[in-house]
Amino acid sequence: MAADMTAEKLTLFIDGREVQARPGIDLLTACIEAGVMVPHFCWHGAMGSIGACRLCAVTVRDEHGERLEMSCMTPAARGQHVSTTAPDAARFRARIIEWLMLNHPHDCAVCEEGGACHLQDMTVATGHHRRRARFPKRTHRNQDLGPLLTHEMNRCIACYRCTRFYRGYAGGRDLDVFGAHDRVYFGRAEDGVLESPFAGNLAEVCPTGVFNDRHWSKHYARPWDLMRTPSVCGHCSVGCTLTVSERGGTLRKVENRYHGAINGFFLCDRGRFGPLGAQAPGRLTAPQISGAPATPGEAMARAAELAARGAIGIGSPRASLEANFALRRLVGPARFFAGVSDAEAALAARTAAMLAQGPARIASLKDIETADAALVLGEDLTGHAPRAALALRQTARAAERALAAEKGVALWLDNAVRVAGEGRRAPVTLVTPLPDALDDVAARSLRRAPDAVASFGMAVAAALAGESAADPEVAAVAQELAAAQAPVVIAGAGLGDSGCAEAAAAVAAALGARAGLALFLPEANSLGLALLAPVGGLESAAAARGEAPAIALEPVAMPGAEVVALAVRAPGPVAVALPVAHPTEAAGTFVNHEGRAQRLFAAVPEGPPAAWRVLSALAGGLFRRGAAETETLDDVLAAMAAALPVLAGAATAAPGAGDIPCVARAPRRFSGRTAHDLAGRVAEGAPPADRDAPLAWSMEGAPAAAAPAALGTGAADPGLHSPSAVCLSQSHVGGPLKGGDPGVRLIAPGAGGPPLAPPPPPEGPGLRVIPLHDPFAAHPEDLASPLLAARAPAPVLRLHPDEAAALGETARVGDTRLPVVADPAMPRGHVGLPAALARRLGARAVVEGEA
Repeated sequence: MAADMTAEKLTLFIDGREVQARPGIDLLTACIEAGVMVPHFCWHGAMGSIGACRLCAVTVRDEHGERLEMSCMTPAARGQHVSTTAPDAARFRARIIEWLMLNHPHDCAVCEEGGACHLQDMTVATGHHRRRARFPKRTHRNQDLGPLLTHEMNRCIACYRCTRFYRGYAGGRDLDVFGAHDRVYFGRAEDGVLESPFAGNLAEVCPTGVFNDRHWSKHYARPWDLMRTPSVCGHCSVGCTLTVSERGGTLRKVENRYHGAINGFFLCDRGRFGPLGAQAPGRLTAPQISGAPATPGEAMARAAELAARGAIGIGSPRASLEANFALRRLVGPARFFAGVSDAEAALAARTAAMLAQGPARIASLKDIETADAALVLGEDLTGHAPRAALALRQTARAAERALAAEKGVALWLDNAVRVAGEGRRAPVTLVTPLPDALDDVAARSLRRAPDAVASFGMAVAAALAGESAADPEVAAVAQELAAAQAPVVIAGAGLGDSGCAEAAAAVAAALGARAGLALFLPEANSLGLALLAPVGGLESAAAARGEAPAIALEPVAMPGAEVVALAVRAPGPVAVALPVAHPTEAAGTFVNHEGRAQRLFAAVPEGPPAAWRVLSALAGGLFRRGAAETETLDDVLAAMAAALPVLAGAATAAPGAGDIPCVARAPRRFSGRTAHDLAGRVAEGAPPADRDAPLAWSMEGAPAAAAPAALGTGAADPGLHSPSAVCLSQSHVGGPLKGGDPGVRLIAPGAGGPPLAPPPPPEGPGLRVIPLHDPFAAHPEDLASPLLAARAPAPVLRLHPDEAAALGETARVGDTRLPVVADPAMPRGHVGLPAALARRLGARAVVEGEA
């Protein structure tokens, strides 16, 4: 799919206009990149086409004469004359639409896709408006596909996008196409939950509404009546960009927002459905003092009293830079700690230092997708950073396409299938303690205990430096990486210590500047919190506070401490609980695994106060002394840039509130205005103001087409309203946005910085912990979303069968009792625990059996 952007352009003519096209692309892509929209269904910016719908017909004239061609299946060539408006092509497209509509239920009035439907757009584009069929329509039975998606097969037009994404792009195996001719059926062999953690993308991939977001179906509003706000996912360190839609003060839908360097066209299900947990039951809606309801004045007075007693601050890697900086400013840099273990805080600081020291470049997800070799050390990417796992799968697809080209075999529906049974796989090596979801695409899947994973990586680094390798696997991996033009090395905090990250940095350093290094930390803002330089983690905080109170950005348990918790959900026993906005409800900045600062904005008007505003009010103003009620996000960013130069770039991650004309959150066809015949008799009221963003809570303002990428609120093309149209006029298809992708890098490889010693290896009694990552539940907050909770597996404790036999059916770890599962894949002397529990307990845990 990707073509060399630096290669010499081709000159061709589209509708009489001379255009320049990238070599290696098809005519449909060339037309779209030239701003000419050709009707289409089966073509997709990330998956190309299979010529199934036949809707993209154009006439092509070259040295072979003039003929009708399907533009998605015809390579762009120098000197071609292409007509999208020729009568023959227009008539052909009109007949295709009429044929596709013969069996369609015509249920636009009740279909959730209505108003955002690619079939509607294409039907209007081709001028079709009358049915000539006089026979009964074909009908299908729908399936129950689980809690995330609905299924309405009667809307299907057989474009094959769903199976091409699910099986070919995402590697799923439980969705397929059945039947033949005009009776094809897209679904499972039997009813059941779609297993892939990327299944939610089917709601956007499908152009007609066969698959739809079940939450959207239950909390429906017409697409033209939604306020759309650009946001950033807060559920892992990848930092995917989102569009969050609101109606009547409630979140209705989360969709992918295109980012050329990160998520492209797709999200994982944790990112798509996790933010909807913001309005799930259990929210802290009023202040509390010692668990009892209190007035805001009483709670703030008590919190201010505790803050004045020399309180320490406990920051959060799930809170914005602004919230953490406000807490640091309130308590002072020397009394600001991270709300994670000392080991995790040290690992995050060490990760920031390794990325800054270079010499390897920091790898984005796009770099991972286009790598020609990859080494993964210790990371369960599908559970820890799911969107990164999807990116790595594309390295395998590229290898399959290259092999298919060599053998002259066309890869049609499933690009992950081995071509002609030869079995050549992508140059991807996984070195992990347990079987991995990416094993099916890796050339090597090596099982090593956690400490041995790091040793393997260090041995590869030594082999790259010229030392002989006794292990043949080490030698083979080193040879493969050395021969690659754009290798990537991937590691992170997935095993709970720094060994794998240190080894990955050593391998990347041995490869030099051509290598990419990707280090994934546990939370969305783990790297941002590290750049704020906390003194330590929770253990250090407990030792340093003495008798002082603590102010925390999320509830923490500190024995004997009076804690002021700024909480989204009702906390356990604390001195004061103050309700604050969920990340989707307030403007702020997150820093992803690349060190890319990205802005998210409040997706609901007049929601709970941002955490930084509550902290400023405690002090009577932190950024405009004595004027806390007038402070804006821009004031916080300016103060942060002055205090911490490493974070100065965060202020430029998006325009300030007064920098440009406001961008409309609502589309031009928004129907929230008073009807004309009621003008003057029904008060409209002024829309709410947003002090922290150049975004308007109305249809008035700059259109999305004129907005910078950081403020994009949806498809901008007139007449194109579906997710299929997003970015088609704004980007090289599958490449960066023309105006630049959102966000700004805060870390420059080679910039150096103070060398940090790696955290000490895990020691202590008990078994070595292997965190069990799950793509639907990385953190207890993820389970606040009922949709993710319905997909998350029950927590268990995994042991080697020999060790499990001695414990019985259940075992206790700390204060938690879990069912015991005997797993032959678990190495002896290790225990597998849910990732959230593993982070709380540390790298070692004592397991006690129960009768």
